[in-house]
Amino acid sequence: MSSITPLVQSVDWVALAPPTLTAAVALVVLVADLFLPAARKPLLGWISTAGLAVSALLLLPLLGGDRRTFCLPAHPEVCSYVADPFALVIQFLVLGGALLTALLSIDTVKDQGLPAGEYWFLLLSSAAGAALLPASRDLATLVIALEVASLPAFALVGLRRGDRLSSEAALKFFLSSVAATAVMLLGVSFLYAATGSLHLSRVAHALTALPDPRLATLASAGVALTLVGFAFKTAAAPFHFWVPDTYVGAPLPIAGYLSVVGKAVGFSGLILVTVQGFPSYADVWGPALAVLAALTMTVGNVAALRQDPRRAHSAVRLLAWSSVGQAGYLLVPIAAAGYTKDPAHAIGSTVAYALMYAAVNLGAFAVAALVARTRPANRIADYRGLYARRPLAALALGFFLLCLAGLPPGIIGLFAKVTVFSVAVDAGLAWLAVIMAVNVVIALYYYLQWTTVLFRGAGAGAGAEADETAPEAAPVAAQQPPHHRIPAPLATAIGLATVLGIALSGAPQLVLRFASGVLL
Repeated sequence: MSSITPLVQSVDWVALAPPTLTAAVALVVLVADLFLPAARKPLLGWISTAGLAVSALLLLPLLGGDRRTFCLPAHPEVCSYVADPFALVIQFLVLGGALLTALLSIDTVKDQGLPAGEYWFLLLSSAAGAALLPASRDLATLVIALEVASLPAFALVGLRRGDRLSSEAALKFFLSSVAATAVMLLGVSFLYAATGSLHLSRVAHALTALPDPRLATLASAGVALTLVGFAFKTAAAPFHFWVPDTYVGAPLPIAGYLSVVGKAVGFSGLILVTVQGFPSYADVWGPALAVLAALTMTVGNVAALRQDPRRAHSAVRLLAWSSVGQAGYLLVPIAAAGYTKDPAHAIGSTVAYALMYAAVNLGAFAVAALVARTRPANRIADYRGLYARRPLAALALGFFLLCLAGLPPGIIGLFAKVTVFSVAVDAGLAWLAVIMAVNVVIALYYYLQWTTVLFRGAGAGAGAEADETAPEAAPVAAQQPPHHRIPAPLATAIGLATVLGIALSGAPQLVLRFASGVLL
């Protein structure tokens, strides 16, 4: 009796557990919102936070392994979902970032009157898609995961109903992202037509020996369009135009979420398609990403340099431009992977930098959320004299800014930048290393300028900006208790980010050792 190839695939639910549980909690929150009275709506935030924490803990049983599911029955090595070290590290970053965002959001949802059920459902849905993406190993699953992560984010940005800035930010974010998705889908369709497969491993094999020159041309166009689509998602220049207005118009926790988790999604997808899907086109995407890295870090840092505390410039807009500059640094090791015979080492540097950036950037947004409770305009000038009002918060923000600048005591920031710099030099990209060094010096100015504002007096010499912000801040400040107690979730978020940053600065080699285990 001849054997029959099984058509029903087995599903490894342990490997799928982190994103699956996050999606399940999203559904639970959505249904619970229908039955909870208005006074009990804050419970939804705690359910969401607990769900994200448990989802992150479900990564522990997967450590040290390489679990696969949704594989082709005839080719069990070709799978659509792989829980390997790379996927687990990015999933840890995504779920940890979403957890900190949830802590920041608990009081924001209540204070700003946001619809709780919709907010938490959208946040958890986006986190589920973001956690799914790094384990995706075919182009269809990659695109689906990317859209599951992105579509709820559009609604989250525009959730402040009646707010013109929020609506404009959501519209700009939506239109730019839809354009990026359309370009990416066109590229994926070209690749499928040229190679006959969507699985990254098979696409990589087929691209090495295309039988027809016309198919080679079609594949080249597909590679280029796919890279352009991911460049939009990573906010790489010149596809970064949506970032500043989106961050300023979004609720502050969502701006922090986009700056960390949104970037993790884009960069992990970019790493997968380049290193796993298009290794034979390294001579194309390597130089292209190197140019994008140089342009992105320069545009971001120069624009951030223009955010002056002596004028009514937004602190969130400065963080937005800073995140564009940081995206340029994150692109450097990916570009270097196209020039080296050991791409895993280069990718490990990107992952290490992303872990550092996630902790300290979300910490900076957490302190910004604290300041916004009494200063809704959240201008840089509003941080003048923060040390006198909130010494611990000022010290924490100063530490986060020094980490982003790469200065002691933010050793982890310095360590991450040196690692990225050395990867560029080792790959023969000396010109890119020089541009990065110049940009690091530019960034020092605006990071240190903001840091010094924290410790300046807030008296009459604070300038016209302080007087200008006072009328806006007064109604909110009047509603606060006299001692201005920090809400426990917000204090926890700031404390977690600070402890993580200090711990990583004390032993920065642990980050690189952890990230060096990333294998693709």
